[in-house]
Amino acid sequence: MKKFTAARGLSVALMLAGGAMAQTAGHAGAGIPEPGAVPTSVAANPTLSQGLAALKAEQPRQALSDFQQILKTDPNNMAANLLASTAAVELYQGQLAVQYAQKAQQLEPGNWKIHTTLVAAYAAAGMRQQRDHERALLREMHRTGPSDAREATGFLLEMFPVGADRVDAIEYFEPVGKFHTYYRFLVRQPDGKRVWEIDIQSNDFDEKSWAEAHPEEAAAGKRQFQIAGHGDDENSVDYRMFSGEPNYDDIRVMVVEILRTRAIPGTQAAAVQ
Repeated sequence: MKKFTAARGLSVALMLAGGAMAQTAGHAGAGIPEPGAVPTSVAANPTLSQGLAALKAEQPRQALSDFQQILKTDPNNMAANLLASTAAVELYQGQLAVQYAQKAQQLEPGNWKIHTTLVAAYAAAGMRQQRDHERALLREMHRTGPSDAREATGFLLEMFPVGADRVDAIEYFEPVGKFHTYYRFLVRQPDGKRVWEIDIQSNDFDEKSWAEAHPEEAAAGKRQFQIAGHGDDENSVDYRMFSGEPNYDDIRVMVVEILRTRAIPGTQAAAVQ
């Protein structure tokens, strides 16, 4: 089990709004979106800069207010719409997030990065069909799109609360790392500090013996998966194994149940209801 390293200062959603996604070698959150070039209009607009600073400081409500102030007089400001969507996602205001992300897409329909915000916005709004459409578009862009889309390793799929914590769900285009991680769930406290990580993995060692024992399922493309958690020290937990296909919605149910019934090792937090 690789060791969990400290979280970066920006939230995953803000990184997406910034633009680029890259993989950092050796980082426990390898493949999570990294800060990219913020829209150039941000530096030229004090209120945009103020809202961006609020997002960095884990103050999405203040950030949303700043972006909405801009949009009252400049409704076609793409950067303000995209960042407002990001703030709304962090506040779990799905319909509002969709409204702003769709407006940003109307303003810049050729900007593939807007789709990374649309995915999380649709997820927050409970719009699974639209969410999955955007996931498929991102996968196609990863195969055939611009170079930065092809170089991306994954994207923020969803943010959701479990008790007082926030969970950032990351989906990878291809399994990453030696443990072949398909999904990564980053558990954050209200101040944004990352305290735990749950990975959905299918490592080659266990897969080989499983495939030998289940040849028909293996031939049909199914695999054996592990749900494993680890923190910023040597704490690690193997929660459970399952076989089949890595369906996100099924896995999300498992992860939420784990977080609701199992305390995070090394923290004061008890299991939440």
